[in-house]
Amino acid sequence: MGYAQLVIGPAGSGKSTYCSSLYQHCETIRRTMHIVNLDPAAEHFDYPVAMDIRELISLDDVMEELGLGPNGGLIYCMEHLEENLDDWLAEELDNYLDDDYLVFDCPGQIELFSHVPVLRNFVDHLKRKNFNVCAVYLLDSQFMTDVTKYISGCMASLSAMIQLELPHVNILSKMDLVTNKKDIENYLNPEATTLLSELNQNMAPKFAKLNKALAGLVDEFSMVNFVPLDLRKESSIQYVLSYIDNCIQYGEDADVKIRDFNPEDD
Repeated sequence: MGYAQLVIGPAGSGKSTYCSSLYQHCETIRRTMHIVNLDPAAEHFDYPVAMDIRELISLDDVMEELGLGPNGGLIYCMEHLEENLDDWLAEELDNYLDDDYLVFDCPGQIELFSHVPVLRNFVDHLKRKNFNVCAVYLLDSQFMTDVTKYISGCMASLSAMIQLELPHVNILSKMDLVTNKKDIENYLNPEATTLLSELNQNMAPKFAKLNKALAGLVDEFSMVNFVPLDLRKESSIQYVLSYIDNCIQYGEDADVKIRDFNPEDD
């Protein structure tokens, strides 16, 4: 059985930086991890790329040959990947052992994990290859300083959660750039009454019923919560990694090694 993280989130949320820091952390603790690039528009990497979608298709070539813009070109590239799941991807995955750990660095176009079925089909293919997969959704913590942005982030995360149907971990990235961490802490475990009060203060009265429904959704179902990540702290990276490992049951089927301490007979 293999293990995989599907790293998703809006553009600029720190996905590639997360992958790079995760790789460096695993090198430090002598743990093997393979990073896969699924962004056909990527140019530079701070980590060794184990698999690269640009070997199959690149955004620059699509834009030049088909005359598409960046967004349309990216969708075309990902749909081309979907068409080659049984060919290119299957061949690449054959290079890895059953217990290998892969981290897929995905593009930041929100349509890919909100309603376009490309990543869902990609995940289904990984499952058929006997991979335990976890979706890791990154959201910039600097956008969590007021209640309207928090609700927006929750709904985007929930959309990805419903679309992919995977164990799901939400991470607040770039915590090292937050000046007042108390503003963030208020949204890690929010109370419905507080959310509703702040929403009503920031929005017109005609949205009162909508505000109540949104606050109730976040509170009653407890479907969305966030784990803060400060990449300056190894302990923070290890906590997030352990949290994800637990979601995909990494290490639970490892063989127990018993050393024989009895001296050998002469």
